[in-house]
Amino acid sequence: MGCAISGLAAKTEFEMNTEDSPPAHLSENQIQMIKESWKVIQDDIAKVGIIMFVRLFETHPECKDVFFLFRDVEDLERLRTNRELRAHGLRVMSFIEKSVARLNQLERLEALALELGKSHYNYNAPPKYYSYVGAEFIISVQPILKERWTAELEEAWKYVTSLMNQGYQEESARQHHLALSPKDRPEKNNTAL
Repeated sequence: MGCAISGLAAKTEFEMNTEDSPPAHLSENQIQMIKESWKVIQDDIAKVGIIMFVRLFETHPECKDVFFLFRDVEDLERLRTNRELRAHGLRVMSFIEKSVARLNQLERLEALALELGKSHYNYNAPPKYYSYVGAEFIISVQPILKERWTAELEEAWKYVTSLMNQGYQEESARQHHLALSPKDRPEKNNTAL
């Protein structure tokens, strides 16, 4: 398993430029591509979750500070077999699975993203980490999908992996609004007398 993880050192364009904007929406073709690729990814869901987080901690060790259960684990072999890491990887993969299932139900998809972003806002996980996780997910699934992987599929997956950041940003804006005193809050209907 060590070879599979360390052999994924090449960075995608997505990881190199984490400021790239995901597509505003997905075409029906992209939705179908994601759903078809997910069927293949599902067979290795636990492996992808572990590879994704071990690579995250290899490439961005500062991210471990957010995870109190394994922030002090320095040995990557111990991380690869860590039950908490496996469980967290599976939770992330479950979020991705739910997102894929809701691609045709935008309201439900946005609600899911907002819920996840809100919880991670409360964990004080910096938003830049979400793009790191998205990039590691993409790198982790490329070898599984092999020749099925295309630039168009990568763009579509960028949309899915950006959802958590969107939820975080919405929660951050909501919290900022709540922190303002009532007189400083923008009014919805600003009518002059």
